[in-house]
Formats: sequence, C-alpha cells, structure tokens
Amino acid sequence: QVQLVESGGGLVQAGGSLRLSCAASRTISSINAMGWYRQTPGGQRELVAAITRGDNTRYADSVKGRFTISWDNAKNTVYLQMSSLKPEDTAVYYCNVDRKPPFMDYWGQGTQVTVSS
Repeated sequence: QVQLVESGGGLVQAGGSLRLSCAASRTISSINAMGWYRQTPGGQRELVAAITRGDNTRYADSVKGRFTISWDNAKNTVYLQMSSLKPEDTAVYYCNVDRKPPFMDYWGQGTQVTVSS
C-alpha cells in the first residue's frame, strides 16, 4: 500500500507564501497525473492544480498566477508553491495520485492551510 505524506501547511498572513509537499512512500506506476485538491468545511473537494509526467499543468482559475505545481520524479514528491495567499485559500489541502484504470487512485491525509486577513 502506498502512503502519501503531506507537509508544509500552517497559518500564514494574507499575502504570504507556503510550500506544500507530498511524498509517496514508493514509486507509483500507471500515473495519469499528480494533483492537489482542497476542501472547506461543508464544501466540495475541488481541484487546485495538477501535473502530468510530461509536465503539463492545469490550475483552478482562482489560483492561476499565484500557485505553482511541480513534480520531482526522483523523489516521488509533488510540490505546491503558494504565493500571494488570500483568506479564501483557507482549506484542507489533499494530495492526489490519479492513475489509469483499473488502478486505484491514492489520496493523502490532508494538511490544513489557514490564511489570516
């Protein structure tokens, strides 16, 4: 069983920066993309950013120009650099490994990001 260990969350003031990391316990096969999602209390989990092995990226409109996703394949780690943070970025952030069927996706345990105004 693969474990995804997230780190880097915390409390930051508006305008500040954080870098989230998600390290997989071992190399994962049949990956479509690695991604970060976020969820607020009572809200739906939404895609924040995703990256493929070919380094194709996509971002939610709300974070474009502020967040950058990257993937260090050698370290089995995906990062989310978050800058110019806003209070509305406050959420639990989850790492995701999207895999090709019939293989199951993986999720991290979540890390809290809180942006104070």
